[in-house]
Amino acid sequence: VQLQASGGGWVQAGGSLRLSCAAAGGTFTRTAMGWFRQAIGKGRELVAATPWHNGGPYYGDFVKGRFTITRAEDKDEVYLQMNRLIPEDTAIYYCTQGDTVDNVRKGRGDYWGQGTQVTVSS
Repeated sequence: VQLQASGGGWVQAGGSLRLSCAAAGGTFTRTAMGWFRQAIGKGRELVAATPWHNGGPYYGDFVKGRFTITRAEDKDEVYLQMNRLIPEDTAIYYCTQGDTVDNVRKGRGDYWGQGTQVTVSS
């Protein structure tokens, strides 16, 4: 399975972006999905994760209600709507897929996308 993330770009503080992740050669059915990010000089951190059904979603503490993860099961796509962006959100954002949401939350997804750059200017 190849995950293809898109939707990154440059935005001013306070703006919004919507990231998308699509599967090539596979499906998201019955799998957990998530987004991580990595800023320059920092480790990869959980942004959001959602199970296949029941429970979740889960968000990193820094999200504070600004981001929403959703999935379109009929399209095998997962989205990350990011609002009220701040410069500290600048990072490469990666989507990931795993068998359980716990594994995805812990960064133990089976598949990872190539990442999409998000830059927030002040």
